[in-house]
Order: sequence, then structure tokens, then C-alpha cells
Amino acid sequence: MSAMRVAVLGTGIMGAPMARNLLRAGHEVVVWNRTAEKARALEPDGATVADDPVGALHGVDAVMTMLTDGAAVEAVADATGPGLAGKLWWQASTVGMEATQALAELAAQRGATFVDAPVLGTKAPAEQGSLVVLASGADEALDRAQPLFDACGSRTMRLGGAGTGTRLKLVANHWVALVVNGLAETLALAEGLGLDGHTFLEAIDGGPLDLGYAHLKGPGMLDRDLPVAFPLRHALKDVDLLLRAAHLHDVDLGLAPAMRERFSRAVDQGLGDADLAAVFEVSRPSSR
Repeated sequence: MSAMRVAVLGTGIMGAPMARNLLRAGHEVVVWNRTAEKARALEPDGATVADDPVGALHGVDAVMTMLTDGAAVEAVADATGPGLAGKLWWQASTVGMEATQALAELAAQRGATFVDAPVLGTKAPAEQGSLVVLASGADEALDRAQPLFDACGSRTMRLGGAGTGTRLKLVANHWVALVVNGLAETLALAEGLGLDGHTFLEAIDGGPLDLGYAHLKGPGMLDRDLPVAFPLRHALKDVDLLLRAAHLHDVDLGLAPAMRERFSRAVDQGLGDADLAAVFEVSRPSSR
């Protein structure tokens, strides 16, 4: 398929590397970010920087939103006025079920083709173009968006109607929150019992209880060396979204409220912009 002209609204930890991969794939990319410096950082890669969302949508074939939450996406989309008309809209942000429905309705009102396709992966997979795209929407819309998915991800799952991608993303985020909290508490327990937490990682290495994520995040937790792949405050937002979804569908999540409390306490301790694995700090013996 021929190259597309794409507006990327939101060039933070995820949006910036996704924009770079779109450029590398041969697409023309116009970028906008509320903090303009983050958008201008993409100029050396070949992106055109827009002053506002309205300008970003001028003359493009498609728009991708990768913003913090549903309110931010809705505000930016609403600000574009008629600019969405006729555009393919790839909504990649994690915004929850209710916001996704509201955004789909907004797209229909504005004459845009809506694709709900959040992604699995954090900063490094975004940089490597190895995200998993959870694509949902009309088949024709997904066909149009596939070159964009291919530029940003190593795999695309086609899941059905718009909204299905968001639901699966919430399920996946529940798993991530469970794993990172479980690992954090396990390593804190090891330290509290006078052990070197690295011995736990060595003990499970290669066995049926092993988990790649434990070796990805565990050493950084123990050594207090955690480059930010996904901010903890965003993880808290995502747990709130999945708790809301569980409530709406009468699912009793016993562990999720406890996970939310851990994330919330970490944010209150000033760790909101740290990597989500910094939740370890609220459990380790020295934190009390």
C-alpha cells in the first residue's frame, strides 16, 4: 500500500517512538504534543511539527491518538472541530470502556472512521516496533490501518468490533499489575527475611515458576535502577479503569483493590513519575 500522511497526537513515552517507526516505514508524519518540546524532538527524524491539533489534522489521511486518558483524548478530538471528517482515527490510548464508547460516538458524529487499537508493550517494544496491536473495529477500517499497525508492532490481533481491543487491554493490564505487585512483595519479603533478593531470582530461573518479567524488573527493583518504561501514575490510572470495568460487569476482583492501594501509596510518596516497578519501595522493610 502507498504511504500515508499521519497525524500523531501525543508524543510522550509511547507516542514518540511510534511516530519514529511510522517515519521509518515511509509514512509522512505530523506531530503535536501539549508540551511542544516533545514534539519538536521528532523534527530531526523527519516529522512535521504542528502548533495545535487542528493544524496537525490538515491534509492527513489518518490520525493516531496516544494520550494520557480518555478526558485528554476527548478534549483534543473535540478541539479539532470538523478536522476529523473523512479521516481514519486510530485510538491507541488506554482509556477504558466508557471513554472508548464515547470516542466512537464522537467519531461517528464527526464523520471519522474509528479504530480502537490499544497496544501491549512499553517504551522498549515501542522503540523496537515490536508492540502487539489489539485491533478492533470494522474490517475495512482495520485493513486501512494495517500499514500503520505493521510499522509500530510485530503482531496485530484482530478482535472484532470497536471496544474489544480496549476490553482485552484492561485484562492484560490486570495481569501486569498482578505480576509487578507480586514480584515487588516477594522481593521485599526476601529482603525482610535477611536474604539477597537475587537468590530468589536465581532459584526460579529456568523452572516452572520462572517468569521473564521477574528477570526484566527484579534486578532493577533490588538495585534501585529502574529506567522509566511506564510511569507508575499511569499504572494507577489503568487499575482504576479495570476496576470500573469489573464493577460494571459484576466481576469480583479481590486483589485489584489491594494493588490499587499499593500504587496509590507509591504515588503519594512521590513516585508517580517513576517506573511502575518502583511500587517495590512501599513494601521493602526500609519504607516503614
